[in-house]
Amino acid sequence: MTSTALWIRDPLAIHAPGAERGIVVQDGKIVELVPAGQAAPLTPDCAVFDAGKHVVIPGLISTHHHFYQTLTRATPTALNRELFPWLKALYPIWAKITPEILEAGQTTALAELLLSGCTTTTDHHYLFPPGLEHAIDIEIAAAQKLGIRVVLTRGSMNLSERDGGLPPDSVVQDDETILEDSVRLIETYHQPEAFAMTQIALAPCSPFTNTKKLMMDTLTLAEKHNVRLHTHLAETQDENAFCLEKMGCTPLDYLEDVGWLSDRTWLAHGIHFNSAEIKRLAKAGTTVTHCPCSNQILGSGHCLVCEMEDAGMKVGLGVDGSASNNHSNMMDEVRTAFLFQRHHYGVLKVTPADALRWATTGSAACIGRPELGEIAVGRAADLAMYTVNELRYAGAIDKLQALVLSGASRADRVMVAGQWRVIDGQIPGFDINALIARQNAASEKLHGV
Repeated sequence: MTSTALWIRDPLAIHAPGAERGIVVQDGKIVELVPAGQAAPLTPDCAVFDAGKHVVIPGLISTHHHFYQTLTRATPTALNRELFPWLKALYPIWAKITPEILEAGQTTALAELLLSGCTTTTDHHYLFPPGLEHAIDIEIAAAQKLGIRVVLTRGSMNLSERDGGLPPDSVVQDDETILEDSVRLIETYHQPEAFAMTQIALAPCSPFTNTKKLMMDTLTLAEKHNVRLHTHLAETQDENAFCLEKMGCTPLDYLEDVGWLSDRTWLAHGIHFNSAEIKRLAKAGTTVTHCPCSNQILGSGHCLVCEMEDAGMKVGLGVDGSASNNHSNMMDEVRTAFLFQRHHYGVLKVTPADALRWATTGSAACIGRPELGEIAVGRAADLAMYTVNELRYAGAIDKLQALVLSGASRADRVMVAGQWRVIDGQIPGFDINALIARQNAASEKLHGV
């Protein structure tokens, strides 16, 4: 991070009123907006980056992912299946992941996110077969190498098929192992301050993979260390049926019963909530991450995003795992969310600006990071910048809306904490072709191809 101020001057368009002539960043933060008609920044001694070819938006924030699933894209045995049979087809494959294979998959996910304009990402890693105990340490190293912000969740599964759960015995852990490693990760890596590059949250996978006791013990640990909580909830009707059969309650009643219905918690998917449940979530301050690509590919249903926002809830956006989404492109997720929700609610209810909001300030609210997701003085200097000189944009008048409507997919420049992490559509010093080859080899080895 440099202390020299940088004026990102005269962008083609920018997602910030009063910044028509650009913004000034310094020490990893936005320190000035330069309005139309102002000759130069008030900040002295600025270096200059000419943004005349760029549309500038806040760095995108993905609030739900499973990095390791990049290794099982388009897996034949898992295609055209709903969630539960899809998981059962993939668990045996995931159980064979080694640290070397995992590192390739995690790096692939992180690089793809960064190149799409994502500056902060979460990951929900809940898979710890023997030999993979340090999976989150591996992804922290990969994130630090690329310079992307992360909120990594120590996931867990302790309810196997033998105990009435969904996953096989080979991929679950006992409570003591899970809780001890959660403490280790928090104490080793978690940065509690604003503008942190690395944070840890705790994330039992779901009601059908975790015991109630582990959910409650995890809550106690999160409160003690003041970290956030994350889990899948109300993703499918099968999950609702499971909760009713095994626990005698709905998924949301279960969440409240274990003490998780609070503003510490953000939920993945949140599809099958009714209007009364949405009001309960809003009152508690619980947030939801919408995952439109994954929801459509698995046929899970439609997240009631507008009802949630109307009730006062914050809604974020996530790409979800690449075994369901099949890629990790956050800008594509924005467009998909826009189209999916507009199809449901209509032209007058959902706009491209709404989809960008879900991926920026909405996602920032999910992870409790108000310093992210907005181009404003005092916010993090996390930016995604796109050129619009491809054929797909030819004739577009509103360049900002064209990013969503015409389908931007790759950023030309990405800044994280005031540092350029993507330049001319490339990650400096990073060999993407070598990563592709390594990822293909890792996936083939995992599948026995």
